[in-house]
Amino acid sequence: MEPLTCPETGKPMARGLRQVTISYKGLSRSFDMPGWYADGVEDGIHSGEDMKVSDRELNRLKAEAEHLLTPDEVRAIRRKLRLSQRDAGLVIGGGPRAFQKYESGEVLVSRGIASALRLLERHPEEVATLRALTPDAAADSSA
Repeated sequence: MEPLTCPETGKPMARGLRQVTISYKGLSRSFDMPGWYADGVEDGIHSGEDMKVSDRELNRLKAEAEHLLTPDEVRAIRRKLRLSQRDAGLVIGGGPRAFQKYESGEVLVSRGIASALRLLERHPEEVATLRALTPDAAADSSA
């Protein structure tokens, strides 16, 4: 890739990390944002992959502010329930790739899914009830 130049100053840009702080509903979070940066210039140029970093951090912040589950909490409850990511998506909802996205922080878990997980954490025996009502998951568990 050809070196980038800053559109504002014409200075050369280098790939690196910059500390960024985001805020949501009175909460703040700082993280290292990858991108192309020029010396002495605050803004940078960010690729789609770079923006996924900030999107995931914003989703974590929203989860905290909205009292939803963080990706780590979703993963911990799913594992406690002994469900694969695919089975959790089929039994609890969202589809076969939903829990992969929740646990990576790519997608913010909905209030409904968060509530279902919290209830199942307290009453894990009810996973069997939900599995029996989910044809795809029931078929997978018998294989």
